[in-house]
Amino acid sequence: MGKNTPFSDLSPDSQAGRAASIVLVEDDAAIAYMLTDVLESTGYQVRQASTGAVARALVEQVRPDLIVLDLVLPDEDGLVLCSVLKNMASVPILICSGTQRRRDAFLSLKLGADDFIAKPFDVYDLLARVEVLLRRAAQQHAGDPTGARGPIRIGELSIDHGLHQVTLAGTLLQLTPTEYRLLTVLAARPDQVVPRDALAKLVWGDPDTGTSRTIDVHIGRLRVKLSQAGRLAPQIVSVRGFGYKIVSSVRGQPPGPPASAEPTAAKERHG
Repeated sequence: MGKNTPFSDLSPDSQAGRAASIVLVEDDAAIAYMLTDVLESTGYQVRQASTGAVARALVEQVRPDLIVLDLVLPDEDGLVLCSVLKNMASVPILICSGTQRRRDAFLSLKLGADDFIAKPFDVYDLLARVEVLLRRAAQQHAGDPTGARGPIRIGELSIDHGLHQVTLAGTLLQLTPTEYRLLTVLAARPDQVVPRDALAKLVWGDPDTGTSRTIDVHIGRLRVKLSQAGRLAPQIVSVRGFGYKIVSSVRGQPPGPPASAEPTAAKERHG
């Protein structure tokens, strides 16, 4: 916008000639007004929703570039809504909430949120997170370097970039978008250690994420889903002080019997 504000120098510049659209889900009118004013002053287009029902309708109608979501809403659990909105529109979700429940930040990331900021917050911190999420999304849409290749396969694990699906021995794995990106980055470099800052840059668009616990939370959830999928799943290994790698050999896979074992046994029975 043309306003001369303290936030004008943070104006988005990677939206292909248009202002990025944001759906703001916040039931507190004063906070909603303040956030809308700050975001619009920075150059974003903002649509407000004060309830979960309105948020669903807006996301369906607007198809925003990003969603800012409060977890405490009058008609719906924000955690449930987070998962619903992520399935409706595969766009970044920033949780901005004053919830007192300690596990909400962890659960938000598990259910598809890309970042979490607690109230009260610094406005510049919020704007920086919004910019990082939008920049990462723009980079992914501009061209995923792994997207031009065929499916990635590690043993029975297959990653189909065209369908954005991961299967293990033919069974579809239910991964969040962040978990999918993490697995894709690691699987594209089997048996190679990916440094934390490089992993954070490739997945989140922000190398500083590598110094936070965000990356560990997502890796932990991804490990659980892979292990629950079966013993044929490749293992994600933490290399202390460096980063993570995915190993191409399958953990605990028993060696098969020699090819001649059964015929030999049959010959002995009939000998």
